[in-house]
Amino acid sequence: MKLIARYFIAVALTAVCVAARADANHSSAGEYAKHFSPLAQLTVAVANAMPEEKYGFKPHPESMSFGELMTHIATTNYQFCAGLKDEKVPALPKPVDKAGIAKFLDESFQYCSAIVNAMTEAQLDAAHDSPDGRMPGREVLLAMYIHVAHHRGQAEIYLRDNGIRPPSYRI
Repeated sequence: MKLIARYFIAVALTAVCVAARADANHSSAGEYAKHFSPLAQLTVAVANAMPEEKYGFKPHPESMSFGELMTHIATTNYQFCAGLKDEKVPALPKPVDKAGIAKFLDESFQYCSAIVNAMTEAQLDAAHDSPDGRMPGREVLLAMYIHVAHHRGQAEIYLRDNGIRPPSYRI
């Protein structure tokens, strides 16, 4: 009877150790990376949904144009992600047409994707510079995701103001 009890205790301890090891391999960095691709894909889809002749559209004189809004998202992506690498922002293009702006936006997400996908727990905990000030990496990522979602939401209203149905939300 004692042998059977010891066997079950050993099996239970092994299961606990395996679960703990699996949990250690599942990191917060992985959670951020998992949600980055849908964030990027939807934002680029919104940029592509607007016809080129409407990239100068502003819903209000004080608003950014649609093209300026997409450029703003791309530029700020580079600022957030360069900060996560503790590097200076690379030289950025200044596109003026839909194709150039959409490419710039897509490339900003590719640049960030390489950084987000490689982040460690230590980098998430460390303080980094960002457009919103110096803060831990996980807060930089959260601020970037919120920034993209905020301006993408604005862009979706620009689309609707022009009779265009925005791409469907997905996560």
